[in-house]
Amino acid sequence: MPKTNKVFKLTIERPRNIKNDILSGLTVALALVPEAVAFSFVAKVDPVVGLYAAFMMGLITAICGGRPGMISGATGAVAVIFAPLMLGLYEQGMDSDTATQYLFASVILMGLIQIVFGVFKLGKFIRMVPHPVMLGFVNGLAIIIFRAQFEMFYVGHGAEAHLLAMGPMAIMVGMIGLTMGISLFLPKLTKAVPETLVAIVTVTVLSVVLAKLGIHESRTVLDFVQGMDPSKTTIAAGFPTFLIPSAPFNWATIKMILPYSALAAAVGLIESLMTLTLVDELTETRGRGNRECIGQGLANVVNGFFGGMGGCAMIGQSMINFRGGGRGRLSGISAALCLLAFLLFAAPLVEIVPLAALVGVMFMVVIGTFEWSSFRVLPSVPKMDAFIIILVSVVTVMHDLASAVLVGIIVSALAFAWEHGKKIHARVETASNGAKLYRLESALFFGSAQSFKDLFDPINDPQDVVIDFAAARVYDHSAIEAINNITKRYADQGKDLHLLNLSKECQELLDKADNIVECSVIEHLDWHIADDRLD
Repeated sequence: MPKTNKVFKLTIERPRNIKNDILSGLTVALALVPEAVAFSFVAKVDPVVGLYAAFMMGLITAICGGRPGMISGATGAVAVIFAPLMLGLYEQGMDSDTATQYLFASVILMGLIQIVFGVFKLGKFIRMVPHPVMLGFVNGLAIIIFRAQFEMFYVGHGAEAHLLAMGPMAIMVGMIGLTMGISLFLPKLTKAVPETLVAIVTVTVLSVVLAKLGIHESRTVLDFVQGMDPSKTTIAAGFPTFLIPSAPFNWATIKMILPYSALAAAVGLIESLMTLTLVDELTETRGRGNRECIGQGLANVVNGFFGGMGGCAMIGQSMINFRGGGRGRLSGISAALCLLAFLLFAAPLVEIVPLAALVGVMFMVVIGTFEWSSFRVLPSVPKMDAFIIILVSVVTVMHDLASAVLVGIIVSALAFAWEHGKKIHARVETASNGAKLYRLESALFFGSAQSFKDLFDPINDPQDVVIDFAAARVYDHSAIEAINNITKRYADQGKDLHLLNLSKECQELLDKADNIVECSVIEHLDWHIADDRLD
């Protein structure tokens, strides 16, 4: 995804230094607060649990992860998976504190699964994600981030929520526009400070001034928290403490939490590795996928022991960080430490930040994240690729990221098999002795097996038939069965079939080899056929 295709440049070129990392981290920390609170309510836990998760995920992945500058925290993708677990526990009559202990145990198990995934170096399989799937993932995610911001335009929570009145709505829209304008145009004047941080501070000061003049009371971070939970009077919290989850350690507990932990581990890794790949393309560098898996797993294990709800990489906050000049591990570390400082010492300052400023920041992230060039390339790319881009985008918005990526990969694989299955062909020649020679020039696998069988005419072919596999490759058991089928058809006609230049594995798997007059083998050819009978 070339950066030149963006409507607005997502990253501002700045030197990699300590100042940029720290200031960018501060900006990210401000944006983390309302999202962590919102995702806490999605997961049916106290907001402090989400804020702790944002701190611990951010700190540990910044230190141990495979992508410097990528931000992790409490995410909606993980929250929606654990929400049914919490609801089920509440329905069993458990109180909030007891149910949360089961959540912590689930997060620990989730982290252990992710660590195993990284230790066995399975992160490399992210390379199997086709480019159309990546485009659909990015576009769908941008739509999700965009859609999530409209929650900020409502007052109240749940069934009691209603839109802002016309006056406050107009002022909020104006503040959002101011935030976006500063973010867009300040880099043209100076790159000394992150434009996002300047925008947040400017709009916050304006909000305070308007409130002092009695003109308008802006909705703030504290208003958002109280809209979720009226009993909350502050976001302040103490330092997270170590505690072994009190959920019973027995088979019944493991059986209960394992499905949620496994699904959360998969979703978290998919979202993290896809975000890593996107950041790699934007920065023209390469992260370490397997190390990121281990870092994510370690962070989630720590979350479970220190009272966090777990999480994964966050594409929105990662884009804020890179746009603000954060490139090194210090940016992620400073974001986590600033967030902790907000909870411990500076909660009143964060609580007055207007939601309009944070919405404006996220709208800029949406503009930079969406792959606008996909509209231009859709008419020119193969129809199947265009369909996959749209399909993945829709599934991402309607369901979740992991399902969208999985669906995209499956459809891409089936389309690849279908197209290559149709293209199998052979050069047909007649030898001087009258034998008919088929020189196969295609891949033989499950998708092309039927086309392979249709190439031959056992009834009308001469007595001697030769199939030369020198320019072909046999991939799987379906291919072997297709060869067996052709062998039987020629044997039924009483004709002699010669199979040339097969691999040793092929000869071992042919059931009708006794009917073949000649079967030549290339001794040093190793095709590693996918067939259980060779194990």
